[in-house]
Amino acid sequence: MKELLDQFIYFMEVERGVSGNTIQSYRRDLVKFAGYINRVHKDISAVDREVILDFLMLLKDSGLATTTVARNLAVLKTFWKFLVSEQLVSENIAAIVETPKTWKNIPDVMSSKEVESLLNAPSGKGWMGTRDKAILELMYATGVRASEASSLKKADVNLDSGFIKCFGKGGKERIIPLGGAAKKAIAKYIERSREKLRRNTSDKHLFLSRFGKKLSRQSLWKIIHRYAALAGIKKKVTPHTLRHSFATHLLEGGAELRGVQEMLGHADISSTQVYTHINKERLKRVHSQFHPRG
Repeated sequence: MKELLDQFIYFMEVERGVSGNTIQSYRRDLVKFAGYINRVHKDISAVDREVILDFLMLLKDSGLATTTVARNLAVLKTFWKFLVSEQLVSENIAAIVETPKTWKNIPDVMSSKEVESLLNAPSGKGWMGTRDKAILELMYATGVRASEASSLKKADVNLDSGFIKCFGKGGKERIIPLGGAAKKAIAKYIERSREKLRRNTSDKHLFLSRFGKKLSRQSLWKIIHRYAALAGIKKKVTPHTLRHSFATHLLEGGAELRGVQEMLGHADISSTQVYTHINKERLKRVHSQFHPRG
């Protein structure tokens, strides 16, 4: 492998005129791959698509960004193209491996019990607890993004009909049901806390800061992080974790994919389909845990 690597580097540097930085990157990535195939006792002629996929998954599991994994694959494809051109191997097996840029990351999701703990974490006493309870209930009930929750106006919430009007990416409007728990929490916040927070301002946003102004997206992140810690949830919880949990729990409950797509505001249903993978992973865990032959 070392001899082949040296031949490839010479070819890229001398005949193709590739820059020094790129050559260093090629060498670094290929040395890493060479070390891997040595550990799995594979000669270069015995390397197949599965070996390359296992190597890429190892890189991904080590915490490397998808773009870095994709770069490693690009180097392997170039290397195998060289091997074929030099008649050192008969087939470019790296060419048929899909780029990791197309891989879908399965997002973190809370269990129903964890969500319940999070939603019950704010104290009902005082304006802060009332407001924060309303925020958490609304975000889990609707799956809105932090920026969308921050931008909601009071007029966008119709408690009588139980819907909110949300403006997502590109200003696209969608209507999302609230549900009983969120309606109750928001009504309590509006009745007891919002007018006190408004002070003398004319801000029309639903959620206000202690200064009577629109609550920022960053503040929403901090609120969720604080209550996740209070609830004793060990995993990282962000506004998107609530969004992911909203979608996953709907699908687990039997909701149709198209309906979840509409509520999330996804233009492409493939963005919503990632949540079906979560269900499959959950089913595999259940099967492994409880099936006699699992």
